[in-house]
Amino acid sequence: MSPELPHRFPQAQIEALYRAIRERRDMRHFLPDAVEPALLERLLQAAHHAPSVGFMQPWRFLRISDRPLRQRIHALVEQERIATAEALGQREDEFMRLKVEGILDCGEVLVAALMDRREPHVFGRRTMPQMDLASLACALQNMWLAARAEGLGMGWVSLFDPVALAQLLGMPAGAEPVAVLCLGHVPAFYDKPMLEQQQWASRRALDDLVFENHWPDGEGASA
Repeated sequence: MSPELPHRFPQAQIEALYRAIRERRDMRHFLPDAVEPALLERLLQAAHHAPSVGFMQPWRFLRISDRPLRQRIHALVEQERIATAEALGQREDEFMRLKVEGILDCGEVLVAALMDRREPHVFGRRTMPQMDLASLACALQNMWLAARAEGLGMGWVSLFDPVALAQLLGMPAGAEPVAVLCLGHVPAFYDKPMLEQQQWASRRALDDLVFENHWPDGEGASA
């Protein structure tokens, strides 16, 4: 018999958590309906309660409420979409047929960024300074799961030149944009991740990704 777990959530809450994890999707198709301010606040609070290395809380969020600014962000993403397609070689045409963002369609656009003046935060980052980025990723995952539980879709767009986007948004030196977030109501959630539905890639078996004690010979990105 399994030992009693005194801190375990009720079973229905556990199942709801795992459901949100399973059904979270990187959404590209949105309805134009507005997101209720109180709901947006809840999602940002979920992000803000993420773990962060050294409790540095490196995340910063810019809400893009100006429509012309949203259009300029979209133009930056479109430039990178074309450049990415060219870099993909034989898969260029296949990539160009994919819908990779919903910036002009969704109810809310947020830009998630790393704060400036991160250098003094060495707790947990002295040998791995990239842990600031890992902390921001945790915040975004919190927001993603909360959005799914609330019935909203979220899409993470990383197709942009970070220097150009930082300049467009007037970020101080050292601050780095990491994600353009499309957030809003959706007509439906994808049954599977969209890139899997479109046969761009497939989910690998977990057994292929979990090792014991030592890295296996021959294992690599192309394995």
